[in-house]
Amino acid sequence: MTIALTVLEICAPVFLLAAAGFSWVRFGYDYPTEFVTRLAMTFAVPCLIFTALVDIDIAPEALASLSLATTLAYGVVVVITWGVVKGLGLSLQGFWAPLTFGNTGNLGLPLALFAFGEAGLGLAVVIFAIMAIGMFSVGLWMVAGVQNPTRVLREPILWASVLGVLFLVIGWTPPVVAMNALELMGQLGIPLMLLTLGAAVARLKPARALPALGLSAIKLAIGLSAGVGVGLAMGLTGVSLGVLILQMATPVGVTSYLLAERYKCEAEAVAGLVVISTLLAVVTLPVTLSFLLTP
Repeated sequence: MTIALTVLEICAPVFLLAAAGFSWVRFGYDYPTEFVTRLAMTFAVPCLIFTALVDIDIAPEALASLSLATTLAYGVVVVITWGVVKGLGLSLQGFWAPLTFGNTGNLGLPLALFAFGEAGLGLAVVIFAIMAIGMFSVGLWMVAGVQNPTRVLREPILWASVLGVLFLVIGWTPPVVAMNALELMGQLGIPLMLLTLGAAVARLKPARALPALGLSAIKLAIGLSAGVGVGLAMGLTGVSLGVLILQMATPVGVTSYLLAERYKCEAEAVAGLVVISTLLAVVTLPVTLSFLLTP
């Protein structure tokens, strides 16, 4: 009973805030998703990443191990999902990226924070940064074919991650005034992402719910297997292993739909994946957490 209550206390605020964004749109109020997303990804989330990395209490070796494990885990997922998509006769352009990259920002960061505290948030930020960089490089190539590889250099998340790691390794700390301002901006990140997730889901029209459910279950199985397998193989333990598994278990992100819509590749089907996998996550993420938090 205690673990069930703990999981409820962790998950309820996350899903309630997403439900608030969902209800806001359903009640007919305006929610400028594009503007809020740009605000979050340009200012709030980079500030959150930088301050979390500067404040995190982790040895550089442990940080390197987690980064390598995350990269390897996504490499495993890329290969397996390619085989699944090809085997099912689906469009690689439409389904490869959505089944590879999860919602490690909107859902993964707040869940890691509530489940594992500030240390968990710092580790989840590392995984989210790696995923975001992969999404805007490899993910773009999956969806749109040949792209300018320097595009990722324009992403604030990349530079926030690089600077955060640099400050962490060298032991630098920004002046108190600057750090307070950055932390204040970063505190907007998680609420904005959760509200935007709910608003985006409210506007999506899922197509072919049953196939979407099957693909969502496959994505979950692949992500969990990669997180557990690679994490254990790399010797991760405790919070590091738990955060990696949690992040790899997150559902399809709204970014996948935005890319599919932009490049006109299976946008309706990807919308269905976002909605169905997010609804599935309402059940699967608490179950996953219950295992991760059991002594």
